[in-house]
Amino acid sequence: MATLLHIDSSIFAGEDSASRSATKAFRDAWQEQHPGGEVVYRDLSRTPVPHIDAAAHTAGFLPSQDHSTDQAAAFAARAALIEELEQADAVLIGAPMYNYSIPSTLKAWLDNVILFGRTAGAAPSAKGTPTVVVASRGGSYAPGTPKEPYEYVQNYLEAVLADMLELDVHFIVPELTMAPDNPAMAELVPLYEESRDRALAEAVAKAKEFAGRAAA
Repeated sequence: MATLLHIDSSIFAGEDSASRSATKAFRDAWQEQHPGGEVVYRDLSRTPVPHIDAAAHTAGFLPSQDHSTDQAAAFAARAALIEELEQADAVLIGAPMYNYSIPSTLKAWLDNVILFGRTAGAAPSAKGTPTVVVASRGGSYAPGTPKEPYEYVQNYLEAVLADMLELDVHFIVPELTMAPDNPAMAELVPLYEESRDRALAEAVAKAKEFAGRAAA
């Protein structure tokens, strides 16, 4: 039975969120391919995970028998998140751009699951897991655009997901999502619509691709 780990982090609900719209398209297509499969879902906006504190951090470098009471409790929550990642056959992450970066809730999840000697380091425990990141943004930060130097979402997530965790990462990028609501961007609405439709199509295609890999 294939397992999809689905992470959303947008503060907006349903179709008001470009990232949630695309992750839903992926998830729906995945479930069509795996009707008996499991989806582990975390909505980090509605139910945030704990930020790493000193107890959770230091516990990651000690044998469990040496944990203090505080360390044991903190690391148990962290270990649950790590195990969800390790047990997934595919990972789906909604990562909207807020103030040039990812939501703080998604950063907290990453800080929990990145553990050197286990998920990161010489032999990452989730290495090779196919992963889709829906990196939505209100404007465009594509190569050659004026805002290209401020693209800290894909660059950062490529570093931590692909380089540190060694996941097999693929990005879907719905952009110009503010165009329908910003009169100053009215002329960009057709480009936004093209980007939205392309992102939804890519999400469905990637879900089918990943489902096939999981079944192989």
